[in-house]
Amino acid sequence: MGAALVAPLAVVGPATASATGKYTVTPLKFTVGVGGRSCTVDADLYRPAGVDAAHPAPAVLTTNGFGGSKSDGTADTGKAFAERGYVGLVYSGLGFGKSGCLISLDDPKIDGKAASGLIDFLAGKRAADDGTKIDYVTKDAGADPRVGMIGGSYGGAIQLATAAVDHRVDALVPMITWHDLNYSLDPNNASDRSVPGAAKWQWMNGFYLVGEGQPLLVRSLDPSRINSRNCLHFATQACETIRTLNSGRYPADKTAALQKYARSVSPVSYLPRVKAPTLLVQGQADRLFNLNEAQATYETLKAQGTTAKMIWQSWGHSGGLTAPASGELNLSKGNWETSYVGKRILSWFDRYLHRKKGVGTGPAFAYHQDWVPRGSGPNGSYATAPQVPALSQKLYLSGEGKLVDNRAKVARGSREYRNRLIPTSHSERSIAGMIGLPDTAPRDTKGTHLDWTSEPLTAPVDVVGAPKATLKVVSPRTAKVQNSGDAADKLVLFAKLYDIAPDGKKTLVRRLVAPVRVPDVTKPFTFSLPGIVHRYNAGHKLRFTVAASDDAYIGNRGIKPVTVTSAPDDTGVLRLPVVR
Repeated sequence: MGAALVAPLAVVGPATASATGKYTVTPLKFTVGVGGRSCTVDADLYRPAGVDAAHPAPAVLTTNGFGGSKSDGTADTGKAFAERGYVGLVYSGLGFGKSGCLISLDDPKIDGKAASGLIDFLAGKRAADDGTKIDYVTKDAGADPRVGMIGGSYGGAIQLATAAVDHRVDALVPMITWHDLNYSLDPNNASDRSVPGAAKWQWMNGFYLVGEGQPLLVRSLDPSRINSRNCLHFATQACETIRTLNSGRYPADKTAALQKYARSVSPVSYLPRVKAPTLLVQGQADRLFNLNEAQATYETLKAQGTTAKMIWQSWGHSGGLTAPASGELNLSKGNWETSYVGKRILSWFDRYLHRKKGVGTGPAFAYHQDWVPRGSGPNGSYATAPQVPALSQKLYLSGEGKLVDNRAKVARGSREYRNRLIPTSHSERSIAGMIGLPDTAPRDTKGTHLDWTSEPLTAPVDVVGAPKATLKVVSPRTAKVQNSGDAADKLVLFAKLYDIAPDGKKTLVRRLVAPVRVPDVTKPFTFSLPGIVHRYNAGHKLRFTVAASDDAYIGNRGIKPVTVTSAPDDTGVLRLPVVR
């Protein structure tokens, strides 16, 4: 495409537009009143060449991940869609970059309301602080612009928060984001979610330090971004949540407040108000927001009648954007038309923003297979399905440490493990994968875990989804204190799946673990493991491990020995979602 003339923007004041020949970029500021504060939102407006009142275009609104700003990789998204004819509004989220206000964890009443004010601008209903108004965004009604949203992580949840408070949003593409921060930061994979979990202290405190360290990152910090001595830059309840989790204690009153607040700033609490068609993209390499989060959001949206589809790509917060996944969407490289995920997103916006009814939006569910070479089929390394595979295969925990496929093969027996006062298992160094640093191999210390291992597989087995397990343990020390009123006295264990190669090499699948705070050690309990997409090759063994601790989490308080017994009519069961 050759250079094109770009109609000048109606800009008043100091903001200036820079032109590329394909689009102009104009910096703008908007004053918003949210959360009892008045603060400035820093944004860039992308206007494609040839777009004007007589030739309007749909808009795409996007913002940064946690700790970022409009100037980081978020700008690449703005450029990409401006080059494809969309009006773009890229802004720094509240509390980041040069935007004011406190960090409020994408609270719909605060962050969502601020984003709604930007939609007013796209509708021509309000002006930027310098007087700039626009009239070239496609409209569905007088003050209803045709607008979609896209972004990842913190920039993913804001889409759902915005759509919950402003039904003018027409399409969403939340990537690698959360469903419930209770599960994200303090996961308990047990079916009884009323019991708190095991805090992800590394992830949690890493992000907390990024937020509280803003003066080191931003000159002349806006006063609206300063809270108090006890909580510098976050909303007060966010800091109280972090302090409670770091304490390792879960008294009933504080736990109830923690869970209530975390839910209030999570899609789990406001999804019933989300009506915009939603394409969820979640990462398999993600130990912060795992696949279970996207699946929970997806199933909720589908159940309430909201149009939704889901893709499980390779990369996430824990890395993954490497060979053999080189065909994956890379936002910094802009390979939208040549990657499976990129094409799906473009089609989504074609359908719901350009209203091209003949454009297909793809299957309900798609997932990347890292064992399939790029370009092997019409969807590259992706497989598709009408839904997430069901739990279809049962394996039983035998007393001598085997995983068997029939209850009749279960040997009677019991084995014990016990925790120590310091963690004895390692799964991940949380921030390492996110910033590309190496990590030591996963490990479990003898005597502090139990394993159950299958026979070598006679054919490949593809596991796609979240396995579930039912287990019963004996822990007399826990039984004496578990009803103390402090959930920290309950037993914590960590379940995970290994792939054992014929040469004995162990691979902890995606380094994922399932923390479980057992509701009641006198009763059997069921729990989910994190979702995976993994092929166990022929000759390999599947190993199910239950460990006493994990150094990425705050685990047991005190020493709590655990015994697991097995008998043919009474033993643990592992259920797998196997693709036939």
